[in-house]
Amino acid sequence: MTAPPGGAHPPRILVVEDEPALRRFLVPTLTGQGYQVLTAATATEGLAQARSHNPDLVLLDLGLPDLDGMEVLCRLRAWSRRPIVILSARNQEHDKVRALDLGADDYLAKPFGAAELLARLRVALRRTIPTEAGDTVVAGGGLRVDLGRREVSLEGRPVHLTALEYRLLEALVRRNGRVATHAQLLAEVWGPGGEGNTHYLRIYMAMLRRKLEADPTRPRHFITEPNVGYRLHLDGPG
Repeated sequence: MTAPPGGAHPPRILVVEDEPALRRFLVPTLTGQGYQVLTAATATEGLAQARSHNPDLVLLDLGLPDLDGMEVLCRLRAWSRRPIVILSARNQEHDKVRALDLGADDYLAKPFGAAELLARLRVALRRTIPTEAGDTVVAGGGLRVDLGRREVSLEGRPVHLTALEYRLLEALVRRNGRVATHAQLLAEVWGPGGEGNTHYLRIYMAMLRRKLEADPTRPRHFITEPNVGYRLHLDGPG
């Protein structure tokens, strides 16, 4: 059994999924990795379980019988900042983008394998690495970012970034491992005037890759999520 990330107790995961067969797959898969698991077959039950148990992470199906999963996502996000990973048979990019823009941390399209699911959960549970702490440091693969000191280095050598490059990097670091949609990045880095200008992102992402990737043509850290956004991959705290 692999020990899951967590604090004083094993992470508690709430599975909100109406398909019995998928619940029968998810429960032993998760408990076998040391997670505590709660289940709900409806949106109403899931929202009640979330309120009463305050799980460390929610696995949320979008196709629930009593309420659309997007509405459940919005209701959860109204009071909880805990990670939410979407499970859905909806494979359209606009559904994925909408869920991420509404506050989901990740999105798994059905069908998916156990290994991918568990990897996504580990990342989501670690997502609190950069929060509001001024001294946050994340690092991996030779890249080190110190948000408190506003310092960036690659293989131990300082890297100078422009103000916009740094703001884009910071927005990605604060979601380390999670997808940042085009709309989220444009709003945070360029403000209201950047809405819809995805070419800004392509240009500045290329600049970051040239400065911070060993091989910009085969990026290891700055991963493109086609038609959705970008994901920063760093291994953990520095």
